[in-house]
Amino acid sequence: MKDNDFSNLSSVRTSPSDATDASDEGGLKLVLAVLVAVVILVGADLVLDSRSGARPLHLVFEGTLMLTAGSGALHLFLRMRRARSEALLLARDVNTARAEARRWRHEARELLEGLGLSMGRQFDRWQLTPAERDVALLLLKGLSHREAAQVRETSERTVRQQAREVYRKAGLSGRSELAAFFLEDLLVPPERAQRPEAPESDTESGSE
Repeated sequence: MKDNDFSNLSSVRTSPSDATDASDEGGLKLVLAVLVAVVILVGADLVLDSRSGARPLHLVFEGTLMLTAGSGALHLFLRMRRARSEALLLARDVNTARAEARRWRHEARELLEGLGLSMGRQFDRWQLTPAERDVALLLLKGLSHREAAQVRETSERTVRQQAREVYRKAGLSGRSELAAFFLEDLLVPPERAQRPEAPESDTESGSE
């Protein structure tokens, strides 16, 4: 088991409904084209009928049909335009989220690799055996003795003995102190972490 054995985050994936959305947009474009064609044909027929002296009722019917088709085409066009704008905004947000996720993974990977190397050096100072190192890592990840035994394919009794050896060699009382040993500095509040250290006083040097 490696010291910096941490799981990678899942990458953001596109929705499987993209093909369906494209099909729906194609269907809307077809309907819009039909409505525009109806407006043009009915409008042309209305002009010809008005010149030939058609009955007013017929002209009103054709005018109503043309207005209905025109309003439908306009409504559909505005709806498609709004949907396209929303899709562009969504795509921009998704790209931004992906960029943020990549940046976070990169920063987290550097931090975790640094923590893993630091833990490995400390394990060397404590002179832990490979089995004890594995047990220590599993306990730090939150596994119980039974779960650690299942991962290592050994008995729970063996894991408990190895855990006691880890605590003895490290001079710690148990799991909580082991976790605090490595994680306490990582959990410092931001204002304390960013606060510069106070300069050493010159009074001591002056008094010597």
